[in-house]
Amino acid sequence: MKKLVLLFIFIASCSKNEEAKPAKEYDWIGHEVTASAYNSVHWQTDSISPSIAAWGDTLKPGMKSIAVSRDLIKKGLIHNTMVKIDTFPDTFYVLDKMHYKWRNRIDIYMGKDIKKAREWGRKKIMICYAVPIDTSLTKIE
Repeated sequence: MKKLVLLFIFIASCSKNEEAKPAKEYDWIGHEVTASAYNSVHWQTDSISPSIAAWGDTLKPGMKSIAVSRDLIKKGLIHNTMVKIDTFPDTFYVLDKMHYKWRNRIDIYMGKDIKKAREWGRKKIMICYAVPIDTSLTKIE
């Protein structure tokens, strides 16, 4: 009888865990940056292969990609980080790095549409970026 009660308690506690909310995977961090736009053309990228980004990704028109200044990499905007930009409904991904001279900047990839990139210009905007939560530090309940 005692074993049956313990089995029932164990099964009940398991079902509660299944109904629990999933663990949070990311912390979203807000940060103000200066944003400009760029295209995959040789005279903007200083490259023989203007569609190849700094981490080796191949950029294609329509991709939701950004390049980040190297100081932002140190803040957690590493390769493939998800980024939300306040004026766009989509999620972008960090696939490229900017030249060492830039600080606190992002470049939004606009394919080969140079006119669109020029119309965007340069502006201060808010971004939010996802930093994975270290689950080894979370408390088990």
